[in-house]
Amino acid sequence: MANRITLNQTSYHGKGAINEIVNEVKTHGWKKAFVCSDPDLIKFGVTKKVTDILDKNNLAYEIYSDIKPNPPVENVVSGVEACKKCGADYIIAIGGGSSMDTAKAVGIIITNPEFADVRSLEGVAPTKNPCLPIIAVPTTAGTAAEVTINYVITDVQAKRKFVCVDVHDIPVIACVDPEMMMSMPAKLCASTGMDALTHAIEGYITKGAWEMTDMMHLKAIEIIGRSLRASVKGDEKAREDMALGQYIAGMGFSNVGLGIDHSMAHTLSAFYDTPHGVACAILLPTVMAYNAQASGEKYREIARVMGVKGVDSMSQEEYRKAAVDAVRQLSVDVGIPQNLKGIVQEKDLDYLADCALKDACAPGNPREATKKDVLDMFKSLM
Repeated sequence: MANRITLNQTSYHGKGAINEIVNEVKTHGWKKAFVCSDPDLIKFGVTKKVTDILDKNNLAYEIYSDIKPNPPVENVVSGVEACKKCGADYIIAIGGGSSMDTAKAVGIIITNPEFADVRSLEGVAPTKNPCLPIIAVPTTAGTAAEVTINYVITDVQAKRKFVCVDVHDIPVIACVDPEMMMSMPAKLCASTGMDALTHAIEGYITKGAWEMTDMMHLKAIEIIGRSLRASVKGDEKAREDMALGQYIAGMGFSNVGLGIDHSMAHTLSAFYDTPHGVACAILLPTVMAYNAQASGEKYREIARVMGVKGVDSMSQEEYRKAAVDAVRQLSVDVGIPQNLKGIVQEKDLDYLADCALKDACAPGNPREATKKDVLDMFKSLM
């Protein structure tokens, strides 16, 4: 079977990338933008960096800001109605995963109205049409939603997240501008950065991994490993590097999938509203240790690009431990909690494990996880 790679039609990287929006809009002949951005980004003037460019060039737009973290089904439903009402023919998504995921779901339903029930998009939905064209402008260095074919929506009633995988939802244009990320507070920078590292590591060892995506994921691990600490402290060059590293990780995992870390993290976010990146980061060393025996020699390369010295003289057990320890130390250094105390309750474990195993990311895990395995990992962190 042939391996498939799906990426943006066009992506811009570096300072000033958002200025390319004007040329792209004019080239495509788009008339009015539906700008998806969350309330905080509007409040702190981040969204305005883009809308000022639109205003300066007399480009019509309408802002939709009813976007919550871990976006619920209701966000998408109201977004679809608002988009239809304003008559937009393209979307500009400004923000992190919440804005991007909302925009993707809205864009898909607009052009595939038979999927108006948002829950019908779970998994690999058989949509027929590309979504309303999206220009994606990330403001965090973590989710890489601007280059992926995935989006995640929360079913609040069922207290679960569901993953949607659709080549029709990928943004046409990505403007990865580090200046849009400079206002990130340290905690958000740390959690989204660790989410990006989780993408890179899970993508590197997933069942679907192959030579091209291995190349992407190893480079992403290297960039994130050397840049995240300084990025959390606000270093401008490090934030630019993180913007690239998280994008490269997205290029890879979007095409080969993830694993049980993300499956378990999705349940924590849906059930307890835990920030997604924090959940991924807390779980990552434990899940890596669980998956070590199914990783071949890949943990040697993870340890190497994470800066561990002398890996070639290490035994398999030693370099596997070194890789896990290097990831754990990075997590500690950027201030991520190291356990699930105060988050997970014993009475919820059975449901959490069931949801994790039903999650769309679970089948990609390199080691088949049983319910007992998932329960044991949760319990070990409590």
